[in-house]
Amino acid sequence: MTSHPTARQLVDEAGTRFLQAGLHYGHGTDNPLDEAVYLVLGALGIPFDARQEQLDLVLDAPDVERVRGLIQRRIDDCIPTAYLIHQAWFCGLCFYVDERVLIPRSPLAELIQDGFAPWLPPRDTVSILDIGTGSGCIAIACALAFPGAQVDAIDVSTAALEVARINSERHQVTDRVNLLQSDLFEKLQGRRYDLIIANPPYVGAGEYAELPREYRHEPESALRSGTDGLDMVRRILEYSCRHLSTTGILVVEVGSGQDAVTECFPNLPFTWLEFEHGGEGVFLLSATDLAGVGKPG
Repeated sequence: MTSHPTARQLVDEAGTRFLQAGLHYGHGTDNPLDEAVYLVLGALGIPFDARQEQLDLVLDAPDVERVRGLIQRRIDDCIPTAYLIHQAWFCGLCFYVDERVLIPRSPLAELIQDGFAPWLPPRDTVSILDIGTGSGCIAIACALAFPGAQVDAIDVSTAALEVARINSERHQVTDRVNLLQSDLFEKLQGRRYDLIIANPPYVGAGEYAELPREYRHEPESALRSGTDGLDMVRRILEYSCRHLSTTGILVVEVGSGQDAVTECFPNLPFTWLEFEHGGEGVFLLSATDLAGVGKPG
């Protein structure tokens, strides 16, 4: 009689195979073993903090076959684990994801958990705009971090907004997160916010061509932004001042584009934020900083 493996044994098997396959990591993990844990436990519905004895229970044959099939797809097609198990984590929250949206992995989570202190003064109510909401993870995390917040979450992609709606309903914030199809500020005339937050596309053409296969499964429009990667950032900087309250702040992630942004806008007093848990390329500007924004240098 064939003996079926335990979850622990499947994790070891997957980790070994991922290591041998030379896969790329960058969608929630950074090594083969953590990727194996993410895939196997996620696929089996086992919590990451499960008791040790739960990991040593013998699995049913259908579960083993299903998980091994996912392991094979991760290797053969370089599909990120988050898409295989339709699960990604952000701000300690679990979100549904599929290939209609970018996989959450932003250092902005740390700022949200810290309440954007000390830059955003404490208040009972706060108005927030999330630009390019995708899965809705940033907007939803903000709504939960600020119980009195009203959040507008915009995206040009109606397909992405369908995913955001799934997550908004899952986390029971549909009454405070307004999902809106809009090309940047197109449908926000007259609205002003205490916080505008954005993780826009910021990958240039050359950098995109060199990305590992895993990233090709994500929406290209959520990654690429013109030749130098700054097309969307330029538009955000040009128009945000019209939509910030007098004490409002703009927070934008540009990743590896930090030097390019600084060079392109030499007259803007960017505050480049530092992160305790890793991450870079996030700037902050106040409404006052943006009041005299002009064309790029």
